[in-house]
Amino acid sequence: MKKNNLKSIAFASVVAGGMLMNSCDLVKDIEYNVKQNPLEMHGDKVNLEINGKFIEKGLHKKATVEVTPTFVCEDGTEIPFETKIFQGEKAAGNGEVIPKEGKAFSYTSTVPYNASMEAGDLVVKVLPKKGTKTKELITTDKIADGTIITPLLVQFDDKVMFSKDNFVRTTEETTAATINYDKAKFNVKASELKQEDIVAFEAFATEATANPKREMKSINIMSYASPEGEVDKNANLASDRAGSAATYTNKLMTTINFAAGQQSGFVSQSPKGEDWDGFKEEVSKTSHEDKELILRVLEMTSDPVKREQDIRNMAQTYKFLEKEVLPQLRRSTMTLTYDKIGYSDEELKQIAKTNPDILNVEELLFTAGLYEDLNEKLRIYKAAERLFGNDYRTVNNVGYILYLQNDIDGAAAKFEKANGLESNGTTLNNLGAIAHVKGDKAAAAEYFDQAGSSPEVNYNKGIVAIQDGNYADAISNMGDNKTLNVALAKILNGEAEAAMTVIDASADADTGLGYYLKAIVGARTSNKDLMLNNLKSAIAKDASLKEKAKKDREFIRFMDAVSAL
Repeated sequence: MKKNNLKSIAFASVVAGGMLMNSCDLVKDIEYNVKQNPLEMHGDKVNLEINGKFIEKGLHKKATVEVTPTFVCEDGTEIPFETKIFQGEKAAGNGEVIPKEGKAFSYTSTVPYNASMEAGDLVVKVLPKKGTKTKELITTDKIADGTIITPLLVQFDDKVMFSKDNFVRTTEETTAATINYDKAKFNVKASELKQEDIVAFEAFATEATANPKREMKSINIMSYASPEGEVDKNANLASDRAGSAATYTNKLMTTINFAAGQQSGFVSQSPKGEDWDGFKEEVSKTSHEDKELILRVLEMTSDPVKREQDIRNMAQTYKFLEKEVLPQLRRSTMTLTYDKIGYSDEELKQIAKTNPDILNVEELLFTAGLYEDLNEKLRIYKAAERLFGNDYRTVNNVGYILYLQNDIDGAAAKFEKANGLESNGTTLNNLGAIAHVKGDKAAAAEYFDQAGSSPEVNYNKGIVAIQDGNYADAISNMGDNKTLNVALAKILNGEAEAAMTVIDASADADTGLGYYLKAIVGARTSNKDLMLNNLKSAIAKDASLKEKAKKDREFIRFMDAVSAL
């Protein structure tokens, strides 16, 4: 690092104007060793660290000096760092005391980055004083260059998130019908087969045999007896009823020519015996004034034989039991399980064009994902929002496409609405991306923190970390992404070779910025050819980079070659 000698500066000034002769008696040589030269901007700040030294008898014992490192911008703007005061052994004041034999000192100061600081020189302004008398201000030659502003190459490529669908093309569903029996009987009456649910059951099975969207898988028969009879007899009666229902079901499968339904195992039987739980449920459904009393009395009886007798006795007293309750328990319920097969991809795409109103929200969200074209996606998401506007996902996904189409204000309105319907990690992340793109880093960071953790959220947090100067955190957050922001974070974190690998794998490797970052890697690794070749490629892609490179302190050691491009 360059060291400046106050004695030589003072001598030059004497020749020029003859005003610093008295100052030379107070302060002589001060050495300045700047830790980072050129200066660097990180986290929107420029930090200055100097290791300095007063030589022996470098400061008069009764003198005080105010030392102010100052950045003199190329446009003439002067930006002072913190002033530090030094004083001789017998000077009054609170400055750092410099003894006769001289002393080393350290200096640290930080100033906010100003755009004027992109190019300029760091000098030191020294103001000597003795008692109440102020001497002539001394300004050193340049002690450092400034300023490397590579962090400002960060790209606002925040990742927004779309809301996923819960589409399932094939769902398992059931339909059922019940055969009722006379007391103590198990034969299927002809009149029972004319009941509405049985007729519908047969019609469904018939239609399913010819419908490619319906695949019948099995029929299970659960049979019961009313609980007023003997336990053993009720068990046998339930089994016989299951058998008679199975006979009917097998005949139905034969009649409709459903081959799979005629195979062994398609129809299964589950006789349950007497239906005590069903009895309680059916009694509860009635409007009889004593229904709660009846249930309390019966539940106090743990012996099933006694309870059966009690039910018979109550049925004689409460005629509604025999008329309204017990007949409902003498039954076989046939449950047909089948797969409902949804529309194919091509069918969904066609319907979404011609008649989207017949699709449900999951089908619409899924169908939008079948397209690569953003306009087609947007058309379907807008249809979903129109039909299912209370589902935050439809609104969010409209905003997602608008964001990708660079309609930031339109996207912001949709994300706000979606978050109002249901605040969640997706909508909060997207609001953070909007805030970030609009320049509100603090709001963006808050949204990202609230959004939790996901690959998209973490990547966005990584961009904020680059802006804050936390490059290791940025790399950690961004994970395996291959973007120029990841490469930038690695460059700033001292990982030049890793940065080159990321750039080459990036989708933006063949852009002006991609080549420019490679040129920076070349400069930082003292590879002049790598630097110049990539600068040429960068300028060929983006002519504005030529003027930037001429000012860029990343290339200060090669500035003559850069200026010649």
